[in-house]
Amino acid sequence: MNIRINKLIALCLVGCAFAFTASAQQAATTATAPLATNYSSSEAFGPLFYTQNGNEFRSANGAPGAKYWQNRVDYNITASLDETKNTVSGTVTITYKNNSPDKLPYLWLQLDQNTFKENSRGAQITPSRSRYGAQGEKFDGGYKINNISVSQKAAAVKFTSIVEDTRMQIRLNQPMAANGDVVTVKMDYSYIVPKEGSDRTGHLTTQNGEIFAIAQWFPRMCVYDDVLGWNTLPYWGGGEFYCEYGDITYAITAPATHIVMGSGELLNPQEVFTAEQLKRWNAAKLSDATVHIRSAEEVTDPKSRPAKDKLTWKFKIANARDAAWASSKSFVLDAAKINFPSGRKGLAVSAQPIESNGKDGYGRGVEYVKSTIEYYSTKWFEYPYPMAVNVATNVGGMEYPGIVFCGWKAKNGSAWGVIDHEFGHSWFPMIVGSNERKYGWMDEGFNTFINGLSGQNFNNGEYKPRITDMNRVGKSAIGNPALDNIMLMPDGMQERNIGVNLYSKPGWGLNILRDQILGEDRFDYAFRQYIKNWAFKHPTPFDFFRSMENGAGEDLAWFWRSWFINNWKMDQAVAGVEAVKVDGNISSYNIRVNNLEKMPMPIILQVKTKSGKTDIVKVPVDVWMKNATWLVRYPTTEEVVSVVLDPNKVLPDSNPDNNTWTAPAN
Repeated sequence: MNIRINKLIALCLVGCAFAFTASAQQAATTATAPLATNYSSSEAFGPLFYTQNGNEFRSANGAPGAKYWQNRVDYNITASLDETKNTVSGTVTITYKNNSPDKLPYLWLQLDQNTFKENSRGAQITPSRSRYGAQGEKFDGGYKINNISVSQKAAAVKFTSIVEDTRMQIRLNQPMAANGDVVTVKMDYSYIVPKEGSDRTGHLTTQNGEIFAIAQWFPRMCVYDDVLGWNTLPYWGGGEFYCEYGDITYAITAPATHIVMGSGELLNPQEVFTAEQLKRWNAAKLSDATVHIRSAEEVTDPKSRPAKDKLTWKFKIANARDAAWASSKSFVLDAAKINFPSGRKGLAVSAQPIESNGKDGYGRGVEYVKSTIEYYSTKWFEYPYPMAVNVATNVGGMEYPGIVFCGWKAKNGSAWGVIDHEFGHSWFPMIVGSNERKYGWMDEGFNTFINGLSGQNFNNGEYKPRITDMNRVGKSAIGNPALDNIMLMPDGMQERNIGVNLYSKPGWGLNILRDQILGEDRFDYAFRQYIKNWAFKHPTPFDFFRSMENGAGEDLAWFWRSWFINNWKMDQAVAGVEAVKVDGNISSYNIRVNNLEKMPMPIILQVKTKSGKTDIVKVPVDVWMKNATWLVRYPTTEEVVSVVLDPNKVLPDSNPDNNTWTAPAN
């Protein structure tokens, strides 16, 4: 070791000793009892949050990597509806492309209707009063499947297959090759439509006929990805869906008295509408005002439908992860033009029975659909589909690409809210294709967040949401061990906790991140980048975390740990307020704030002086990186009469009783 280095070390040791002595002297003169706190700065701000580095498939910046891959599946379906037997039957041709670097010796398909079999796993574990499952209905549920074939380049492929609950495995004699191999799977199927199928599909009796809301209606491929390989979690009802992208072309044959609306574009309106309805349909494509394709007065008029026995409605939706449709002879049908930022035009559609058609209900459905789609398209990412269809039925609220099912009894703000929420799902998870079966908060929570902004925007705030008292939320819902954890799979949560964990809590968290931590500009920029990067792809929670950090330029590990990974509480307290005097005159105040629970948050202080002057002092969350207590210095020559933490109640403080200091009376 050379002499110079020895001297530097010696100087450092002397300096450290001096600093230690000075600190010890200060501590001796200001000694107080240790702070009683649950907070640990090392736990909240520890640097080892990400356990895996970015790679060529998923970049460290949260975007898809240079070699990101995703398999593709296209469906061609012909199906028919029997309204007397409540059955759907059809043939599906599945074209599956393996873009992965792996050979695939077998394929997995989702058979969601099998959860309604009497002996299914879902039936056995779902409580009798649950929203999910068949809700007590006794019927011969599940798929009847036959005539399965597999081919490759028009040549038959040898295989065997098994059905296990809501999954089918097709075992190929020769594996699919990696990097672009294609197989075609074809099968016939049928099933009985449950009356209330997990509140996602079903049929409703109205005064003018049955409304069929048809979803999870054909065997679909499971996702094979670079995260888990085959994603084969069974369908029980609580967890929603995870699907591959592709084109879905389908033809629905139904009684000619019915109107059928579905995902995507109606390809043959001239074959299924009357001449007058076709004229109105085309007029709606050019009209910002609602056009009645079939009015309430025409529903009971036989001339409002073509005089035939059956009709086949043809649809196609491109680059979508699913499709659904609805059919009924009871529909009032309305439509109007959608204007997109790019200049493209679309069609907003609402189909509802007479009972739901009032101006206090879905008589304003097209107005709601149009506003919602236009707002989200401008704010976040342009809606990709040619139509947006709302259907009023007995499904309380459920979303599919291009179509939503909404509770038929909803009125006024509730009708607006359910349409806005379900169509908000067009962005999460229809465009940004997260795994709902595992991470329900990535669709419900993100959507709840954007719904709040949409509600403020609609019709000059007609249905503007109430401001949430986050102190009240902090006392009851944040850090409450009875409420499970956001990161649990939906099927693993207590059903009563799903509303908080999947919807409200992530929505609250994103509001705080936007309004109190990053600011509107940085948050919105990063969020748009996340949507753009993962449009029609499959992000994980950590892709989202990385995207927001990189786009906003902020290490947010403390926030993800507090809000998403753990179920931590927040409690800041005003511990003391002391005047600092120079020559007997007030020069400033020292305000002591303690952090008493595990969740760190910025400090927001309202300081009021004797003259009535009120200031808001904001201190960034960084002060908690190495402290559990912080001294806020407030310069003033006036007497301070009160100090309040979080005066507007925007943070989830679990104990607001210790947030206020008032000067003692003289």
